[in-house]
Formats: sequence, C-alpha cells, structure tokens
Amino acid sequence: MANSKIFEPYNKNGLQLRNRIAMAPMTRSRSANEGNVATELTATYYQQRASAGLIITEGTTISEEAIGVVNVPGIYTQAQVAGWKLTTQAVHQKGGTIFAQLWHTGAYSHADLHNGKKPLAPSNVNPNQQVFTASGFKPSEDPQPMTIEDIKRTVADFKQAAINAFEAGFDGVELHGANGYLLQQFFSKNSNTRTDEYGGSIENRARILFEILDELKQAVDIAKVGVRFNPSLNGIMGILVDDETVALYDYIVNRLNDYGLAYIHLTEPFTDVTDNADAIQEVAKHFRKIYKGTIIINRGFTKDTANEVLNNGDADLVSFGTLLLANPDLVERFKTDAPLNQPDEETFYTPGEKGYTDYPAINK
Repeated sequence: MANSKIFEPYNKNGLQLRNRIAMAPMTRSRSANEGNVATELTATYYQQRASAGLIITEGTTISEEAIGVVNVPGIYTQAQVAGWKLTTQAVHQKGGTIFAQLWHTGAYSHADLHNGKKPLAPSNVNPNQQVFTASGFKPSEDPQPMTIEDIKRTVADFKQAAINAFEAGFDGVELHGANGYLLQQFFSKNSNTRTDEYGGSIENRARILFEILDELKQAVDIAKVGVRFNPSLNGIMGILVDDETVALYDYIVNRLNDYGLAYIHLTEPFTDVTDNADAIQEVAKHFRKIYKGTIIINRGFTKDTANEVLNNGDADLVSFGTLLLANPDLVERFKTDAPLNQPDEETFYTPGEKGYTDYPAINK
C-alpha cells in the first residue's frame, strides 16, 4: 500500500482530483500562428494526458508585454480564449481537471518580441540568458524598469487573464511566481533594486503578488487559484539566493494561509545548494511546517520517490514534467510498472506533432 499513495483521490478546499499526479507546466511553443492561439493540436496534447489528476498548462501569457518566448499561446484576446476552449473541452471530455498557468516573463525576454521595445522588469538588471525569438536564441538585454503605472497595469492584466481563463473553461489558474520570471524578479534582491514601495523590504518585494491576489479575489473564486514558487533557485535565470531569501518565502507562504488558495506549487532546488547557507535544502519539508493548505512538489520525481514524499506527508500532490511529456499515459504506466518512453529534447520547442502528440501509449 505504501506504493499506491500516488493513485489515491485528493479532495481539499474544493480541489477534487482522481489521483495525486499533476502535470507540471512546460513551454512547448506550438502556437506558431497569427495571434498565438492554442489550437486543436494543443487540445489533443492535453487530452492525451487527462488521466493525470491535475493538468497545469504551459505558461500562457497575460499580455503582449508579458511575452518572453516565441510561439507561446496567450490568454489576453478573445481569439486566444476561444482557442483554449478547445483544450478545456477536450480535457473535460476525458474527466480531467486543468488549470491555466498565467505568465509574465519580465526581464527574460528580448526587444525582438516587443517590436523593438525593451521588455519590462522590476529593475534594469539583465538576467544574461538566451531568449528564444523568431530568429533563434538571442542574448537577453537590459530591460526597462517598470513605472508604478506599468505595475498597476500588469496587476490588472493578471486579473483579466484569470477572468479570461475561467471564460475559456479552465478549472482554475496558477500564478507563475517561479523560475526567474517577473514575480520572482520582484522577490529577489539581486533582480529588484527598486527604492519605492515595490523594493527594499521583504514586504515591499512581495507586494505585487498580494496585489494580484487581492484583485483576483474580487473577480474569481480564490479557492481555484494556485501559485508556483522556486525558493532555492540560485545562479539560474538571473536569480540568486541571499540572506533574506528564506525569510521572504516564509513571509509569503505564511500570508498565503489567509487566502484559501487551491494550492502552492513548489520546486526542489534546481542545482546543488547543500553548501549554501542561504538556500532551503528540502523545500517541501520546510514549507509543510508553515503552509496549512495543499502543497504540490516538483523536481525530477519517479514513481517511488513521489510515493515516498506523499507517504511522508511533505506534499499532497507531485507534479511531473518530461515524464508526462513523453508518456501521455503515465498514470497507467505507473500502475502497471510499464517501461517509459524517453523524451526527445530536440522536439521540445519545435512546431507540429512530432515530439508533441506522437508519443506512443502502452498497448491495452
């Protein structure tokens, strides 16, 4: 029985799932069309994976200003809403549950994606990353620091994107506060050098998240909203842990207890931080002591390690990335201990069906 926890249903605060396997958000860049619209092909991809307890879509951009990767589907126009309806209907036909991840990439972008304008970010700090543009990968550049007006508009864009997501039939939304994108750029001292009410103190650097959540509360059911964090991200995507990182995330997660969210979605360290005193070594264990709601944990889990973290009580759900990318029927494969398809990294971001909807299922 210790090896079956992952298959048990989950029901808390209105989040009712058939099992504890979640599909992590993964950028696939398949919306290479006018207006960056999710298509029938997108719907097929997610429907194939609907046996997972919860699907969280790839990051879907909340505005033109939010774009940081080419060919990513957005959720800020009516055409995009209509495109996503194909996906939600397809997943629901298979009895699945699907949340849309709302995404603003901030400094991780390029002027080529914004008609020559600099991308907006908390501060003029270049993350020094390679950005996927229509002309291939290009080095990121110094971004444009956001004005207060820019921040207020972005908060409103998140709110409207959430409204649009529910109009498109999604069961909920996830705010992308992880992996070095806009919200984490606000959180981190090295990427946020502001001296106004959005910079400096821990409370100020976290302010934008709570402004977004407070706006969402006015428009949607907050019990259908999750937030993703990567607290120990270090030396990747222009983010560094620092002497206030633990205190900042403790502050955020403590405050989130008052919101009644669907979940928080956490990532274990991307890199080895065992010698870094400022980094949280075991993310799920750390926040389980603080957070009273549902915790989803991510990062390189197998069936066995997923069952272990669930049985230990450190998380309630486990999200899988490339395993679900390459194995649309991962739940069934786990149940029968069937061999797993290996992901084809060369087709992660290429157009069309290859490496997207053509991974084989096991024989029934």
